[in-house]
Amino acid sequence: MPRHFFACMKTLLPKALRKGDTIGLISPSSHSAFPERIARAILYLEERSFKVKPSTYLNCIDVNPAIADQQKLSDLHAMFEDTEVDAVICLRGGAGATRLLKNIDYALIEANPKILIGYSDITALSLAILAYTGLVSFSGPMIATELYEPTPYTEEHFWGMLTDPRYALSLKNHSQHRVTCLKPGDASGNLIGGNLSVLCSLIGTPYLPILDDAILFLEDVNEPAYRIDRMLSHLLNAGLLSRCRAILFGQFTGTPEKAGEDTRLEHIFDYYATQAHIEGPVMTGLSYGHIADLMTLPLGAPFQVTVRPRYFSLEARYPVIHA
Repeated sequence: MPRHFFACMKTLLPKALRKGDTIGLISPSSHSAFPERIARAILYLEERSFKVKPSTYLNCIDVNPAIADQQKLSDLHAMFEDTEVDAVICLRGGAGATRLLKNIDYALIEANPKILIGYSDITALSLAILAYTGLVSFSGPMIATELYEPTPYTEEHFWGMLTDPRYALSLKNHSQHRVTCLKPGDASGNLIGGNLSVLCSLIGTPYLPILDDAILFLEDVNEPAYRIDRMLSHLLNAGLLSRCRAILFGQFTGTPEKAGEDTRLEHIFDYYATQAHIEGPVMTGLSYGHIADLMTLPLGAPFQVTVRPRYFSLEARYPVIHA
């Protein structure tokens, strides 16, 4: 039974990373067609004084989903069971993580809490683990998509969030990502969200954490405006948007090049800022999504957000990792 049925249970925080710790690598979603990126990312981590432990089936390709699922689950469970592994970083997103959810050993993960990092399709894994265990995971850069050559902004957020318990107490947007205030206000709540398409696929399942009083953050890639509209209307019609205290729209990138597409997206976000019927703030422009300069966000942690026409702040209410 998902943990969110037990309101009295507390948020589960992982331990901060220290130099010399071991980082495990898994690929619960798609494989990477660029194995050289994996080697570069491993070197990057090792140069920063971390040990790296690739999983048994890292980047394996099997067209049979039943076999692939067994391999992915085996790697996930092995990394959380391994007492020498201090953090687990996913290879990349893509597809496939939702197939794993019903067979994950959540009790094993709850008994061995540690840092888990990934976004995009990994949203399914992070949300399910949060729903069943309360473990705060990190929606951020991955081995084959950013960490083989991270930008300074991505690098700062990644290491700051995972090594410094106080870093999350004040997060800064990238200077080139303009925040647009669609609805001003202040709100406090647990930071929940990720990829819009993946999150919507969990509606009606026990793997979506309750969104009551949440600060909802969303992004997507390669989705035209009409599909983003459809997914947001699904959240609205399911009564989920109205339960949130704030909505933070990140970067919606890679949409087909059609005349007026960006303008249509602006109107869509503005529409749902009104239709959500929440008292708290709604904004666009968060430095989060399929972008080079990527903010690392602690999914499930309590945050305070303030949005004004010329001001934005996002602050954890207390440290999101143990020292």
